[in-house]
Amino acid sequence: MRTTSKRIATLLLFAACATVDIAPNRYGLRVVPDVATYQRLAAGNRDKELVEVTSVDPTIALDVRYATTNNFMKETLYPIAKVFLRRPAAMALANAERELAKRGLGLKVFDGYRPYRVTERMWEPIRNPDFVADPAKGSRHNRGAAVDVTLIELATGHELAMPTPYDDFTSHARQDFDDVTPEVRANRARLRDVLARNGFEPLPSEWWHFDFRGWERFELLDVPLEDVVR
Repeated sequence: MRTTSKRIATLLLFAACATVDIAPNRYGLRVVPDVATYQRLAAGNRDKELVEVTSVDPTIALDVRYATTNNFMKETLYPIAKVFLRRPAAMALANAERELAKRGLGLKVFDGYRPYRVTERMWEPIRNPDFVADPAKGSRHNRGAAVDVTLIELATGHELAMPTPYDDFTSHARQDFDDVTPEVRANRARLRDVLARNGFEPLPSEWWHFDFRGWERFELLDVPLEDVVR
């Protein structure tokens, strides 16, 4: 049943892209190339709108490393420090935030929607699909349906201890890496569990990365972040 649903979603996605006549790129992918095309696709389906996560819940903390040089590329990749997700993913993240707040905890988000061109730049120095999406396949970040996130204490803003820092490209970042303290194991599980209850699935190779269920129904986008704001 799940395979059939994915096949139907893929066919619907192809049909939607064909409607606005998106030419395939060098990998054969149909990537929405600009904000006007994205707006046409989103006009008939509100779920496809990119929503700023802090507009849904202002208590969600941000640490957009790719808008700085404090990232694995050591260069600024985003012109603005904002995080966008497709509407249902943003609402689900806000639900997780409200659930955590009852325990004095919250979310800190590192990344959400990522333009396809940035994925192409990231791929070159790494070329490891466990940690950076292969542009031949595209990323769930490119669909606005993936989030990189950790936990914080609401009272202090301090991050809870996790197995590694963000964007650690080693086996220690895996969800199943076992050589961690009981505190770290509990924190990782707490993050994974609250996001799973709210519609996100963990990426096995990165404790911080979660895909929104149903990501297949959203197009790959190459809309610059500054154009989304406008």
